[in-house]
Amino acid sequence: MPSTFTVTVPATTANLGPGFDCIGAALTLYNTLQFSPLETSTNQTLRITVHGTEAAGVQTDESNLAYQGFVKLYQHLGQTPPPVQIKIDLGVPLARGLGSSATAIVGGLVGGNALAGNPLSPMDILQLAVEMEGHPDNVVPALLGNCQLSVSRGENSPGWEICEIPWHCKIVPVLAIPDFELSTAEARSVLPQTYSRGDAIFNTAHLGLLIRGLETGNPEWLRVALQDKIHQPYRQALIRGFDQVRAAALNGGACELVISGAGPTLLALTDETSADGVAEAMTQAWQQAGVHPQVKVLQLDTQGATVQSSVL
Repeated sequence: MPSTFTVTVPATTANLGPGFDCIGAALTLYNTLQFSPLETSTNQTLRITVHGTEAAGVQTDESNLAYQGFVKLYQHLGQTPPPVQIKIDLGVPLARGLGSSATAIVGGLVGGNALAGNPLSPMDILQLAVEMEGHPDNVVPALLGNCQLSVSRGENSPGWEICEIPWHCKIVPVLAIPDFELSTAEARSVLPQTYSRGDAIFNTAHLGLLIRGLETGNPEWLRVALQDKIHQPYRQALIRGFDQVRAAALNGGACELVISGAGPTLLALTDETSADGVAEAMTQAWQQAGVHPQVKVLQLDTQGATVQSSVL
């Protein structure tokens, strides 16, 4: 009997300050994609429906990113993609720095793999996902869960080394998601082509401390480690109210506030006792700047993309 497969993929937050394009963490906020075979008698090869508050922003034709992932999976197998119906339930806001494109890519690849009988391993899927996204920081935690460091093996040995970074249980992520979008292309356009040796050393040292801070939960280490000189100083001007929201988060008890991915969502790391106060402070600060955010106290997702099957 044909089966339908439901793939649940977590949102991600990338960079975490100095971890530009190499660190990402999965969060307890999700997109769900359901894949079902289409009857060949319908003469259709694709049917996509999208539900959620931003459903109008998602393409429902062959340009849909989840479907492109689905097709890439079958191309990799040397097979023709079968007719498919994809139902998407959006829980991750679009163009907010929360890895919405990564959820689509991973969802499409995982859904295609399930319909094909799971011929590919997670590492095989991961390589295809990085090829589609162009960088690993979002797709890796979206597929694997947890906080992940992705390191290129180098020119003579293509591929990636993936290293899970322990995340201390007392570290709580608080997200402030504004009511405006910021494209990754725009956020990348403001970055310089070269950096000074001093800035490179600064970020190298802070990345090392960040890994230890996340592992231990040491708030003083996190407060220092989350500073960055590679991307945040250039992107802050694109995010209205950034300085006010950061000051409010710190006054509320956060260790530090960073830009989530390319922005404009802002991420504060704090502890359980301060989380609600930090969320309220961030909300009020952004509202005073004329922005109406969704603010969420979340946790680290530890499962990554999951698949459930049911018989049609």
